[in-house]
Amino acid sequence: MAGRHRPLPPLLLNNGNAYTALACLFGVRNSFGLRPSAEGRGFPGDASEALRADYAAYGGSPDTHGTTWITWAELASADWRETDGSGARSRESVAGERSGRGPVWTVMRTLGELHGAEHVRLAVWFF
Repeated sequence: MAGRHRPLPPLLLNNGNAYTALACLFGVRNSFGLRPSAEGRGFPGDASEALRADYAAYGGSPDTHGTTWITWAELASADWRETDGSGARSRESVAGERSGRGPVWTVMRTLGELHGAEHVRLAVWFF
């Protein structure tokens, strides 16, 4: 979240790399043919100072790639049945509620109920 809200500590809900989820959500290592939900948006211009500090601690733009963000409103309205080109993997199967991303979606949903879905944002970068 930006503005007056402090972001959650980095890596708090990170349970490891799931490349199919990263591909379907952010276009990172997308050899699976999934259409990314939020690819290439860059670092949020209205990010809080705390998030800026976290990003800088990872080296910022020179040392990171795939920097982007997505709101809970976008995630909540996504077509989770959409599949990759082969039809073998759905967005739900690789990044849905029952995947390793489930705890993140639970927190974002709860924050969206409190603050509005368009005001809850997940910012990501990779190094």
